[in-house]
Parts: sequence; structure tokens; C-alpha cells
Amino acid sequence: MSTVNHQPKPFELSDRMDQTAFAFRGYNQTNLGRTPELLAHRNYGGVIERHLREASAICADSLHTHVDLVERVRNKRESTLDSFGEDIGLILAASIAQIELLEQVFGVPYFHARLATGYSLGEVTALICGGVYSLREALPPLLAMAPEAAELARDVTMGIVFSRGKVLDLEGVERLCLEITVQGRGVIAISSYLGPNAVLLLGQGDTVDRFKAAMGEFLQGQVSLRKHGGAWPPLHTPLLWQRNLPNRAAMMMHSMGGGFRAPVPPILSLVTGKVSYNDYNSRALLNRWIDEPQRLWDAIYELLAMGIEVLIHVGPDPNLLPNTFKRISDNVTAELSGSSLRQMGLRAVSNMVSRPWLGKLLSARAALLRAPFMVHVVLEDWLLAQDGTK
Repeated sequence: MSTVNHQPKPFELSDRMDQTAFAFRGYNQTNLGRTPELLAHRNYGGVIERHLREASAICADSLHTHVDLVERVRNKRESTLDSFGEDIGLILAASIAQIELLEQVFGVPYFHARLATGYSLGEVTALICGGVYSLREALPPLLAMAPEAAELARDVTMGIVFSRGKVLDLEGVERLCLEITVQGRGVIAISSYLGPNAVLLLGQGDTVDRFKAAMGEFLQGQVSLRKHGGAWPPLHTPLLWQRNLPNRAAMMMHSMGGGFRAPVPPILSLVTGKVSYNDYNSRALLNRWIDEPQRLWDAIYELLAMGIEVLIHVGPDPNLLPNTFKRISDNVTAELSGSSLRQMGLRAVSNMVSRPWLGKLLSARAALLRAPFMVHVVLEDWLLAQDGTK
């Protein structure tokens, strides 16, 4: 299990749980992934269908409309902005079902893993799989804010700001977002810290365009902005304050059941970038989770620094975390091409790199050198590559 290309056998996964972490995906523009294949599978279909039906019932109760996720998956109907609420149920149900299949069919013990983490909705899934909440306890507060979050998305644009040279001036980005917001023609804010040289912005109206036009004045170095198409519910930003969504969700979470045990395995939170959950503070962290930026880069470094060797990506078509790790791995490999990592000192590494932001981090954060050697397993692909038996 020394290369990223090796796909471990079930017994190998079981034997390496102490060096394994699970990463749960969040919302995206496509959310089916390979769930239709898993639903049609002779050995997996029953588990997938049971979890989809449970989520369908909860969605129907909360959204006051007919929801049939089994029928939707069988017909391969992808997401639209109007389906945001049931998309949440679909993502959570499919992810929970994948974990159950891994445990029950292949005997790989999720609770023995070193760690779990999740981007956006994935953190809620990790809390459910970790035994802190049931799906019926955790899903309704999310569904209660889904219609209005989707409505806000109709005027929201996503932008990725990145630097090709120096480490991105995060304070400068935050200041420019505030300068544009106080003009009174739309709110723009950071939704995720993707890396030391990249952040994800969500902005109303033409705020992303105005940000791009003003970057040269506020941000130093070679900074670029690339807009991402589609409509995005503005989770993890103060845009939600316009509908009082964080407070209303917090009121629901305050009285929901569960929440009085620490998650197993421990959860690396993207609210804090640390392992922060105990046996009673999950409601407080989830309240912050709604409108605070995701600290993706902090979590990625923690995974590497803790010596995680296998990262299992859970959910339908996970892409953000696998793609982010691939970029880090490719960058590190390219900078150190032709050299032995074990023979090189950190000062030599720092001096030879051509990407200044990476060179500085490699000398200060040597754990990044682990990135090319981490094994990544996309769980839905792995399940379908097995024969369905132990």
C-alpha cells in the first residue's frame, strides 16, 4: 500500500484501520455518482434502497411534498436547484449506505478507523456514521433551510481566487470582500479556504466581477480569479444571514435528539480545522458550520501530519477532496522530480522549488511530503470493483 495506484483488498483495509481516515463528500452540481449501479447490484441494492427510502420519508415530512429517492436514482435524474432539499437526503443516505456495505459485506470496521472528516454536508454525515445523531435527528434542520438557501442561490456566483506565485494574502481577500459588501449592492464572502494559494468565493449579483476588477489594487502578486458556472446555495457564508437561516437552524438543533456522545472515529472538523468534537459540543459546532468558511486546507494538512496513509472517499462521485489531494501530490512530485525525498534536507527542498508558496510550506510543513504516498480509495468505485462477497 505504498503507492496511490494500489487499491487495497478488504483484508488490507481491515488491517490498516489505525492508519485510515474516511472523507465524506458535500453537495455538488451532480450528486448521483454510481448510486444507480449500487442500487441495481444484486448484493448491495437492498441496503442502498433501505437508506434511500428512509431519507425519502424524512424529506417528504420536512419539505411537505412527495419524495421518492429510489425512483429518482433508478431513473438517473440528476440535481437541479429545485431539488436541493432532496439532494441533501440523497447524499447523506448514499454515504451512510456505503459505510454499511463496507462493514457488513466486507467486514471492514468503520469504528476502528483513525479519523473521519467531511466537506460541507459531509461533516454532518460523519456525525451520523460516528453515532452522534441518527439521520432522522440530523436531517430535518438541514431540510428546513434548504428551500430558502436554494432561492438565495439563484443570484449567487462562485469564484476561485488563486495565486501562482506567493502565498495568497487571505487578509487582503477578506478585506476586499468586505469593501465590496459595504457598497450595498450584494454580499460576497469566502466559503472555503482551499489551500495556501486558493480560496472559494460566493457572491451575489455582480460582486464576483467587481472583486476581479479590484484585485490588482488590493492583492499583490500574480492573482487570478476563475468563475465557476451553475447556481450554488451559499452555505458557509454570511449570505445566509439575510434569511436568518443560521439562527433558525440553531433553534431546531437546540432541541433535536442525540448529540451526547463523542463521535467514533473522531472527526476532524472543517469548522475548526482540528479534531474538536466531544460528547456535548456538536450543536455548537454545527451552528458555526452553517455560516463559517470551510477550513479545507487546515484539515488536509492535519491528515498528512497525523500520518494518515489511506483515505477512503465516501459518497456519490466524490471529487473535491480527491482532486485537491491530487493537485498537492502532483505539485510536490513535480518540484522534487528526480530527487530522493528521503535523501533531501528540508533546506534543500525549500531552495529548489520554483513555486514560492509551496517552497515556503515544504520547509515549514514537512508533512506535505507525505502527499504523493497516500493511498486514495473512492468507496463507490471500490465496492463495484469487488464481487460482492467477502
